[in-house]
Amino acid sequence: MRSGRIFVVLLLLVGGAGAMITGADLYSRFIYLGVLLTIGNWLWVRWVARGLRVTRSARVLRANVGDFFEEHYELMNGSRVVAPWIEIFNRSRIPHASGSRLMSLVLGRQKRTYLARTWLTRRGAFTLGPTRITTGDPFGLFRSSREVPAAQTLLVLPMLFNLSSFHLPPGLLPGGQVIRRRSSDITPHASGVREYIHGDAMKRIHWPTSVRRNQLMVKEFEQDPQAEVWLYLDSQASVHRQKPYVDDQVPTETTFFGRKPEFKLPPSSLEYSISITASLAHYFIAQRRAVGYASAGQAFTVHHAERSERQEGRILETLAFVEADGDLSIAALVAAQASQLPQGSTAILVTPTTRPELLQAVDDLQRRYLRPVVVLLDAATFGGPHGTEKLARSLHERRVPVCLVACDADLKQALSTLTTDLISQEMRKWQSPVLSH
Repeated sequence: MRSGRIFVVLLLLVGGAGAMITGADLYSRFIYLGVLLTIGNWLWVRWVARGLRVTRSARVLRANVGDFFEEHYELMNGSRVVAPWIEIFNRSRIPHASGSRLMSLVLGRQKRTYLARTWLTRRGAFTLGPTRITTGDPFGLFRSSREVPAAQTLLVLPMLFNLSSFHLPPGLLPGGQVIRRRSSDITPHASGVREYIHGDAMKRIHWPTSVRRNQLMVKEFEQDPQAEVWLYLDSQASVHRQKPYVDDQVPTETTFFGRKPEFKLPPSSLEYSISITASLAHYFIAQRRAVGYASAGQAFTVHHAERSERQEGRILETLAFVEADGDLSIAALVAAQASQLPQGSTAILVTPTTRPELLQAVDDLQRRYLRPVVVLLDAATFGGPHGTEKLARSLHERRVPVCLVACDADLKQALSTLTTDLISQEMRKWQSPVLSH
């Protein structure tokens, strides 16, 4: 390209100088040739640029951190003129985004396609674009660029670890007595009907009673008697820490040959907490347990307990956007929401705190006849203060199962390892009243 520009500039300079000094017709032809090349290349670029089209498509728009995201690109030269070169530049904000290509000699009416694979290393929502298309003339005199706006959005969910087990204290069993507490959700336990109120869901209308009474009547439900599993994520800004790290670029050979590289979570207590919460939600939903979620960042978020795959999707989507920007402590979060839990349910607290207020949250749960389990991240290994071990000993004294997680730990193994003697003590504690009868 640079040599082409030099050639045209030399034609004009030599032609101009020669015409001024000697006045020979040969030098005038150099000027004419340089002008014709300049005008011709400008028209060439404009003609080609008007006919360029690029489309991007993906089979799935939801993936997890650590996965490869595949995207199909299609470039079309709609003009009848050959394009010497076309550059496609992916301006998506996805870290390590692939898809940028430089293609040469794209004939008129020709279509080129290729597959781009991006290694996902950060959760969140990312637009697939914009995409910038640039083309130019053979001499490199002119170039034309155009941006194609993004048409789709990719949702990157937290990384999941397939847990083999996660022991819980015993709770109420399916088939027990119905909990006499009204529920805003539809459950298998209908308790009666009442008059329709503006805002009630249409699916709750009981049509036979509505016809008989000549007015709309809706069904009321009571809570399911099975013990629920609630996940409390500590998103208080002051308790999370992160060590400095470098976000490594994915090796090129893994993209070409399809080998999935091993992904390592960033040394951030928030990222570890989110992946742990997501993995626990996936584990318990797969076991058909009713799972609820609560956290308090900039917004107080609660997902009432359900046992459907849709519930898992809601929790993972929420976790994709969680940031450590809250002011509410884990104790305040539990105090604000634990009164809604049925007795015998399990509350799993995921937190890196080293503050004694965690003990207040555990005491509050036990007073409500709930079963607390604490997933305690070792703050010192993430660059935070010491005090995790002291807090863990205090939890042991309260017979609360504790799962200690350090930075760079294998989460599959760490989450499957609870203090078994504490679980046995907890089981004997709750079974002893039954045996005494």
